[in-house]
Amino acid sequence: MPNRTQPPPIVDAVAYQLTLRPLERATLDNGIPVYMMNAGAEDVLQLEWLYPAGNSFESQNLVAATANFLLRNGTRTKNALQINEAVDYFGAYLNRSCYNEQASLVLHCMTKHIDSLLPIVREVVTESVLPEDELQLYCQNMKQRLEVNLRKADFVAGRLIDTYLFGVDHPYGKFSSAEAFDALDRSTLLRFYETHYQQAQPMLFVAGKIPAGLLDQLNRFFGDLPATPLNCPIHAIVPASTKKYRIDNDKQGMQGAIRMARLFPNRHHPDFIPAQLLNAVLGGFFGSRLMSNIREDKGYTYGIHSYLMNLQQQSAWMISTEAGKEVTEATITEVYREMERLRNEPVGEEELLLVRNYMMGGLLGDLDGPFQLMGRWKNLILHGVDEGYFYKTIDTIKHFSAANLQELAQRYLRPEDFYELVVI
Repeated sequence: MPNRTQPPPIVDAVAYQLTLRPLERATLDNGIPVYMMNAGAEDVLQLEWLYPAGNSFESQNLVAATANFLLRNGTRTKNALQINEAVDYFGAYLNRSCYNEQASLVLHCMTKHIDSLLPIVREVVTESVLPEDELQLYCQNMKQRLEVNLRKADFVAGRLIDTYLFGVDHPYGKFSSAEAFDALDRSTLLRFYETHYQQAQPMLFVAGKIPAGLLDQLNRFFGDLPATPLNCPIHAIVPASTKKYRIDNDKQGMQGAIRMARLFPNRHHPDFIPAQLLNAVLGGFFGSRLMSNIREDKGYTYGIHSYLMNLQQQSAWMISTEAGKEVTEATITEVYREMERLRNEPVGEEELLLVRNYMMGGLLGDLDGPFQLMGRWKNLILHGVDEGYFYKTIDTIKHFSAANLQELAQRYLRPEDFYELVVI
């Protein structure tokens, strides 16, 4: 019997021995790969169909995102309202999202209703008609939303910095415009839908309390469909030649949106994992140096953070904040000062232990529940790495030295490599 009058001992998160729960793998009759995480105490499921239908595959701007959005807005037998009511009747949720390389349909539901919901999903991916009236309504709404967002400095900065890094024609650097919405036509969307949904091979991720016979159900509803594998095109990166930008977006604006960024290798580069540790020290959490200096000491901003972008072909190191327009330049100066400190001085052991504990705690949170576990696995699969990458990440967090972090900072935290953008 534990002594309840005594608190339990405090254990640093770096002392935890984390393990990644194994994933079950299967293949439907037509070759569709299925990844399954059978875990959790509740009778709920998350199923994600991930198609090769991101904007990397489109020949016209906004086609991928628009086709993905309209999937759920009408089929040969149901209009948008009927589809939504059919899903809602079972207390389920069917969402869709479009990314750079992939586009997804995600179903959340109770396990007992899966047999009633799978036919609806099949109908959406095989018989959507992308109705003309829904297309016009979507374009109208998106243009109105865009008009509002373009008045916001933070929104404009987020668009422009990607263009400076990757190029205006690169999938990572393209952005929406009223003209691009006006140029959309239903025939182009239907061709994209046929190639990248009706004929293409998706990946299927299933997490939750998986019932017996689910794989047979998936095979019954999706194992007979065409499933042509599609390789994602590789696009050339054409970064901007100028690296410093100051843009007046709103003459009455009181704040400036700041972005500082540089290109960085993707997850296959040996410096990517240790760079995540260095990034945490710089600006990756609330106790980081950028927060301590620019928020707590200087009071220039409510929050500032840095991160490595989670992209598959090419990554980037990004620093993002908003500050009063009279202190935007001072904020940039302080960011460079913190980079200089990391280049010239090794990180102290106490600070490094704090960061190690924070990052291990983040990994621990990623392993809490079947949906989070599947998210961790999906990230590995999409980036073409195995579970060894997870354990290498843990080893790096625990053991990468302050001296090696300083060498990393000297390679990558150089002011001349960073693009600067201030939008007011």
